[in-house]
Amino acid sequence: MEITNVSEYDIIAKQKLPKMVYDYYASGAEDQWTLKENMEAFSRILFRPRILIDVSRIDLTTTVLGFKISMPIMIAPTAMQKMAHPEGEYATARAASAAGTIMTLSSWATSSVEEVASTGPGVRFFQLYVYKDRNVVAQLVRRAERAGFKAIALTVDTPRLGRREADIKNRFTLPPFLTLKNFEGLDLGKMGKSDDSGLASYVAGQIDRSLSWKDVKWLQSITSLPILVKGVLTAEDASLAVQNGAAGIIVSNHGARQLDYVPATITALEEVVKAAQGRIPVFLDGGVRRGTDVFKALALGASGVFIGRPVVFSLAAEGEAGVKKVLQMLRDEFELTMALSGCTSLKEITRNHIVTPSETKYPISARL
Repeated sequence: MEITNVSEYDIIAKQKLPKMVYDYYASGAEDQWTLKENMEAFSRILFRPRILIDVSRIDLTTTVLGFKISMPIMIAPTAMQKMAHPEGEYATARAASAAGTIMTLSSWATSSVEEVASTGPGVRFFQLYVYKDRNVVAQLVRRAERAGFKAIALTVDTPRLGRREADIKNRFTLPPFLTLKNFEGLDLGKMGKSDDSGLASYVAGQIDRSLSWKDVKWLQSITSLPILVKGVLTAEDASLAVQNGAAGIIVSNHGARQLDYVPATITALEEVVKAAQGRIPVFLDGGVRRGTDVFKALALGASGVFIGRPVVFSLAAEGEAGVKKVLQMLRDEFELTMALSGCTSLKEITRNHIVTPSETKYPISARL
């Protein structure tokens, strides 16, 4: 089967992966309403393309936290990638580097920060969960710094793990031949079997539920790395992120895996962007499957997007080559969308290029 779009990798991954592993990557919380909405909300945003503009040369490059990258499409943190493919995070790191973009490594990776750094050059961010034992956190942050990681993406929406019913049914646990490599030497790298989800039990035992804004300040006191706050969905929290010195915001609902019936990230994006008032960059994570989605996010004020499931599904299907292909397909689709909308650089993408359901120029509900 010739792969012509990102979503087709999902089908191949489902065929190739053990049910427990595929369900872990693919499923959302509870009724999975937000999981569907993360993608469907993009389909309700329409374009207002401009014509007769010279689009013979198009520049996709951008700068994120001072680092120049080839396109505003980056890789989100996804845990335990060696469940998808033996090369795991190594393959993803190499693919991101080859594409000239940023990879974010999960705290719960099956390759350590040092191992990922050993794959070669590249701009990499480190996603952080805050453990009850703050010495573990401080040690991990120092290791990420030493390994050349350029920013911390602090996940703030997981004081407890969302109810992921597929994981409960499957009694999800990390396969015995794998460990959470960043915690291997701390006796926190293994996940025990449980009557429900082994990951939920692990989180309940290790993750600090008391995490609050004061801990963002604490994190700033132990690292010079910029801190992105990942998991913001409201104007109120966007304003607090700015006040507490965040270097950026990632609008994220954790891939719809935490609280169900929160809005799609593309729906929440504009509210957050308006509250940030241009003081710090805002990024979007969740539901991106097309280059058109990337354009819509930028038109609503995002400085870039992060992709998660497309990476693990393409990794499962074709390893490093699959991840490279996903990044290339999204890049090509995004470039085509820019051309057909009359934009030659990212700064030319404006709010006037799209229509959302709340606007009445093209009422989507008025179909005969």
